[in-house]
Amino acid sequence: MGRVTACRRNRRREEGTDGLKSRLAVVGAVVRRPGLWPTAARQAVRLVPARWWARPPFLPVPDRRYLRFRMVTQYGADGEVRAEPRDVLSYLAWCRRMHGVGG
Repeated sequence: MGRVTACRRNRRREEGTDGLKSRLAVVGAVVRRPGLWPTAARQAVRLVPARWWARPPFLPVPDRRYLRFRMVTQYGADGEVRAEPRDVLSYLAWCRRMHGVGG
């Protein structure tokens, strides 16, 4: 099965149970890899917008426009795709390697 087919199959238009399941799958994948915990925490902090407390939803969560942009650049289509756990793990491993290279 090709990557595009898998992406279409995993497309989620509603923010219901499917979105929650997808997020929990990503969190579960990271939890099972303690070596990536510091990198995941560092990336989570980096994704928090400046002055998050001054704009709704008044929570330290990444900007939806940025996340949509990342989904479009990763998977193509319209950006309404959820990240695959293996892709997030690959990204975190890359971030860990790059952090070691630059600082």
